[in-house]
Amino acid sequence: MAISTVKMSLIVSAFGALSFILGIVAENKKPAFGTPITGKGVVICKYPSDPTVVLGFLSAAFLAASAAVGFYSVFYPYKGKSVPHSALFRSTTLVVFFGVAVGVSALAAVMLLWATITEHLHLTRNVHHNLSTGCPTAKTGLFGGAAFLALDAALFWLICQMLTLNARADYLEEEDPKGEYGQVLAADYGATGQGKV
Repeated sequence: MAISTVKMSLIVSAFGALSFILGIVAENKKPAFGTPITGKGVVICKYPSDPTVVLGFLSAAFLAASAAVGFYSVFYPYKGKSVPHSALFRSTTLVVFFGVAVGVSALAAVMLLWATITEHLHLTRNVHHNLSTGCPTAKTGLFGGAAFLALDAALFWLICQMLTLNARADYLEEEDPKGEYGQVLAADYGATGQGKV
């Protein structure tokens, strides 16, 4: 079954939006700090139950899915017609936006995973021998920043898909349904400027 450009765009948008929403919710649900409980020569940090780690990993998974579909949408043979990669990347604008989309996707993934893994380590390694430990959590703002980068990445993939369609049209010389540029469609006029009756 052939996938249309609209379906591809909707999939990239949906995955990007889910990644963004889950990242924002993870940022809002993350506790500011844990409660230190002093024992014999140790401090045990007790954290409230929260879904931050699960939301962080889900956000990263949806980001990866959005980037993978976005990447695939650039090379997908729409309407069964494939175009060589060299023809696609003849467009400098597509090359630039493709690079930016890959870079922003990678940066968003690194930030999401960094925040999620840090939070997970704080929750699992909660026994400290330093009695002045303040029971920290992941840095505030990492989940939110990564969520916005995930949304940006999805938007850049959508721009790449649009530029890909332009490059495909140039390569395949598809007919523009509105006619050639500069072509005027008018009624058949005689030499005197009067229309035929």
